[in-house]
Amino acid sequence: MGEKVLMKGNEALAEAAIRAGCRFFFGYPITPQTELAAYMAKRMPREGGVYLQAESEVAAINMVYGASAAGARVMTSSSSPGISLKQEGISYMIGADLPGLIVNVQRGGPGLGGIQPSQADYWQATRAVGHGDGHIIVLAPSTVQEMADLAALAFDLGDRYRTPVMILADGLLGQMMEPVALPEPTDPAALPAKPWALTGHHNERTHNIANSLQLVAQNLEDTIIERWERYRAIEAAEQRAETYLTEDAEILVVAYGAVARIARSAINKARGEGIKVGLIRPITLWPFPKAIIEASVATTKAYLVSEFSMGQMVDDVRLVVNGRAPVNFFSHTGGVVQTPEELFVALRRIADGGQIDLVPFQSKLK
Repeated sequence: MGEKVLMKGNEALAEAAIRAGCRFFFGYPITPQTELAAYMAKRMPREGGVYLQAESEVAAINMVYGASAAGARVMTSSSSPGISLKQEGISYMIGADLPGLIVNVQRGGPGLGGIQPSQADYWQATRAVGHGDGHIIVLAPSTVQEMADLAALAFDLGDRYRTPVMILADGLLGQMMEPVALPEPTDPAALPAKPWALTGHHNERTHNIANSLQLVAQNLEDTIIERWERYRAIEAAEQRAETYLTEDAEILVVAYGAVARIARSAINKARGEGIKVGLIRPITLWPFPKAIIEASVATTKAYLVSEFSMGQMVDDVRLVVNGRAPVNFFSHTGGVVQTPEELFVALRRIADGGQIDLVPFQSKLK
């Protein structure tokens, strides 16, 4: 890591991806991720790489498919409606076992919604990013530094497990500026070999084929079962979360991304009032960090989940807790951001024996 520089989140991610060996970027402009694509447009030619603004999001993801099949480290970025257009191509990549980095800097929805920060694409990323039986790895940064750090991790995980990887950020993280220590450039010779890639067989091996079509039903089932065995390996090895003040916590906040930053301030204030509160911040949204939450259940009296949505990740928390403790919920959505004061009031109410299951149209916490 070099000296810290002040960078916008979108640009830090782009620079880190280049340093991780990405030499192909295919995208299409949409707010609030446009700076990422613009940065790639400036930097890729200087690195001997390719930047191409495709005619559509559909075209961009299929270009990612082609470059990945040829063994390249390749990425695309978009925001919520654009990711919806890429879903078919993402499913084809899953079906062909092709890695690639997909960045979603979320905005409000459904539809065109608004350009303010949102976390309402959680279900799409973790449940329905493409049709069929499949998953992708989903990483959730919480700082500009993590926007950079997770880019390299995303490429490494994608290559290791032959799967697309998504960085699920939001408009707040994409647009904010913070000091960031950028990673040293990766030596191209150190990148993993890809014997499956379409690089020419040179009369030394059989032909490689990148394809997601399986017309024989048993072959398709066998392929899906093999892929799900890989998913089980990912779930066992790659669950990631950060914990904060959890050692003696009786109440745990579960929040990811930008909301986790807000939660920290509320937790610090609650601690000052003698309320024993801690934070679990998922970094992998798929695989969801079930083991870390499961380990907390025996000593936790109540949970508070907060998101920029009407409630999506809260379902995963409730599945893990499975009724053994109350799982409370508070949100804002559509670009409205909850305040540390609101979360503190919620924590105080829970500490006093109350329960919270509030979304904005029901009540404001006062």
